[in-house]
Amino acid sequence: MTRRPLLGLATIISLSLCGASFAAPRAAPFKYSAARMSENIRILSSDAFEGRGPNTPGETKTVAYLIEQFRLAGLKPGGVIKAGKRTWTQPVPLLKSEFAVTPVVSVKLGGQAVALTQGEDIAVRAPTNGDQGIDLTDKPLVFVGYGVKAPERGWDDYKGVDVRGKVIVMLVNDPDIEGGEGQFGGKAMTYYGRWTYKFEEGARRQAAGVLVVHETGPAAYGWATVKNSNTNAMFDIVRKDPRAEHPPLEGWIQRDLAVKLAADSGLDFEALKAAARKKDFRPVELKARLDVHGDARTEVITSQNVVGIVPGTTHPDETIIYSAHWDHLGVGLPDANGDKIYNGAIDNGTGLAQLIEQGRSFAAGPRPQRSVVFMAVTAEEKGLLGSEYYAANPIYPAGKTVGMLNTDVMSVVGAAKDYSIRGSAKLGLLGDLIEEATRLGRTYTPDAHPETGGFYRSDHFTFAKAGIPAISLTPGQDLFNGGVARSEAFGKAYTSKYYHQPDDEWSPDWDYSGMIADATLLHALGVRLANSREWPNWSADSEFRAARDRTASERR
Repeated sequence: MTRRPLLGLATIISLSLCGASFAAPRAAPFKYSAARMSENIRILSSDAFEGRGPNTPGETKTVAYLIEQFRLAGLKPGGVIKAGKRTWTQPVPLLKSEFAVTPVVSVKLGGQAVALTQGEDIAVRAPTNGDQGIDLTDKPLVFVGYGVKAPERGWDDYKGVDVRGKVIVMLVNDPDIEGGEGQFGGKAMTYYGRWTYKFEEGARRQAAGVLVVHETGPAAYGWATVKNSNTNAMFDIVRKDPRAEHPPLEGWIQRDLAVKLAADSGLDFEALKAAARKKDFRPVELKARLDVHGDARTEVITSQNVVGIVPGTTHPDETIIYSAHWDHLGVGLPDANGDKIYNGAIDNGTGLAQLIEQGRSFAAGPRPQRSVVFMAVTAEEKGLLGSEYYAANPIYPAGKTVGMLNTDVMSVVGAAKDYSIRGSAKLGLLGDLIEEATRLGRTYTPDAHPETGGFYRSDHFTFAKAGIPAISLTPGQDLFNGGVARSEAFGKAYTSKYYHQPDDEWSPDWDYSGMIADATLLHALGVRLANSREWPNWSADSEFRAARDRTASERR
């Protein structure tokens, strides 16, 4: 649907400024094209691509377009081998589930059943545990604080309370988010704060369901994002035992509903939150019962990761991977203007545009010693599934993968003096990035908002879990035009008005100098890695170090 483009916050900075300040690391610098980037974003985020949902006509168009762009950029097919030939894709089998009709949900308070509206009061996810629907009647609700069991931190929100067959209600993020200090590293979110962990822990405890209480600050996004991300088709990789990962009910509830559940149980929600921040918190039974009924259509479908390669000259079996996810939310619930297409221009048309240009840059030569792979992965918006599948079924051995450089949401408001990465992981790859950036006159700034859990929200995380050194570059905050204040203003507007909403549409007035600067930096790092014998690793105290070290014998 045509709508007023995202303007006002994107003031043009001359591309010549970027060219003068950020020289590409080659004798004849590759010229990244703002026009090509803009056109790729415009096409990929147009209504014709229907929001790029997996297993839709939008996927068919997207995959075909990316293959053609990779080919035109000069890449070779880098996917799986079929009939003795390398193809452009890696098939990704996924379990798909969607409600046949809107689920019927009610909560019993004081003996009275109160209907809850899907997408307004509650966001119930279609089941991905193998069930053909959700059929819960008169299930007790138990508030379990943040729902965390972390033995290494001496923390257990469950205290031995049996929650089997019950619906557990928990807060988003982890216990340090409100106070800013404690057992969980302060404001920086740990994996215990992610909704994925909370659902997994509920499954381990055989709960009937998990409901996460939405609050905009701790979640780092508004309710519109929750609604739009959780009330459409759900996907998961095909698992041997999906019930071990997913309880029958997974969903979110509005804060106002949580307040009412507490009040009708004779409790104060804010007091419950305060108690949950302390190690001695114990689960609290709520005087409420939940009914959820909804039939679902489930099937195994096959989506695609799109893969191109520039083969190495000397060590072709060693790889550097550039990645970006191609999917978005597809067609979903309409917004206030009736728009149902979630176009995903910034998220992640920008990352795809950079990936295509980066492939063109390497294909333009000279050929690297190691192979450089360019991968557009599927189903990131459904839980990093395309990258998770690749990490479990790598086309190129994980032990000989030098590193992974990811882009997910890039700058459209111009060049910055600094740059950052998602999260605060310690790894040699970051040291290399900082060195290359210093040569380009740019300054590293740590993640300005670690409380949002950005490290766990993009495809580099699944590679990290497999031990592969991986980073996701994020735009800098100190813009040449407007500084930190303008960057922060844009970020807030994007999160509230555009992120995972139909208004994330292409604008002809965007400024690509920041994307070009970041592509230049990523290229410098890739060239460094591709023409060296370096094998970056995680810090000795990293949770990902052991997985990397297990493959040490594969590297020379």
